[in-house]
Amino acid sequence: MNLSSKVVVAVLACFAVISASCGSDETGSATGSDNEPTVVVTTNILGDVVEQMVGDHVNVVTIMPVGADPHDFQASAQQVAQIGEAAAVIINGAGFEEALVDVLASAQADGTLVYEAISAVNTLEFATSHDEHDDDEHDDDEHDDDDEHDDEHDDDDPHFFADPARMAVAAQGIVDFLGANLDSIDLDAMQSSAADYIDQLELLDAEVAATLDTLAPDQRVLVTNHEVFGYFADRYDFEVVGTVIPGGSTTDGASAQALASLADIIRAEGVSAIFADTSSSSELAETLAGEVGDIEVVELFSESLGEDGSDGATYIDMVRANAERIAAALG
Repeated sequence: MNLSSKVVVAVLACFAVISASCGSDETGSATGSDNEPTVVVTTNILGDVVEQMVGDHVNVVTIMPVGADPHDFQASAQQVAQIGEAAAVIINGAGFEEALVDVLASAQADGTLVYEAISAVNTLEFATSHDEHDDDEHDDDEHDDDDEHDDEHDDDDPHFFADPARMAVAAQGIVDFLGANLDSIDLDAMQSSAADYIDQLELLDAEVAATLDTLAPDQRVLVTNHEVFGYFADRYDFEVVGTVIPGGSTTDGASAQALASLADIIRAEGVSAIFADTSSSSELAETLAGEVGDIEVVELFSESLGEDGSDGATYIDMVRANAERIAAALG
């Protein structure tokens, strides 16, 4: 081989390496090959669930990285393009992706298929404060009489994923949606792999219940960073007596008066732990703990998975870890 031929071979080899690197995804985790339809998922919790179920059959791209707060996450220009070009987009819904509402609405208006995972489950409305709950008992009755929730989920608590039983239902809804709308996939194979994972979610529900069996009824009292464990409480017979941030979003604030009132509730209820979020600041929870005294702050994986190698690296891991931390802190 002469010198000119060697140069041509070297250039072609370099071009192949560069082309391969340019084909990688820099803004979201992905799995699958280029000839598979791309499904974009907003949160990393749902991203893990979708990938575990159907990652061998579709290209799964997750927008929010580990540690992101879904309430204030802003998508990059490339991520906005990925959403608009996807074969389908899976979102949590009920306003959970607060800063992505306009982006998702625009993509849907342009013809992108968008599915709200929460649409498959029986939803709960946000709880009122402890005092208001005592004074307004008819709210629960009204909710029980209204099985149909409106399409916009205006009053719904979006944190259904705190309950693995509801997640199993939502997972089946996602598979049914993809099967009905993506023609290029092997439907039977996808449903089979999804069924295996949904079985794992149902086993996880039973495991969590067994873990929490060590707690007596009077120990099943929660104080959380914000209203994020309502579905968990509903599933496993807990009572959320107060939240550090009085609302369902970490973007809300808390007044000194509200914190003082919550400190009184904690003392009256004999609460032994305040549960903070791994994906948002625990400063207010630490301040409250300092005010109450003799109480620990325990972080839970509430709205984001943990880093690889942590005990919250997958959805199943995070639910299991949360149950174990709650049982240990309250027991």
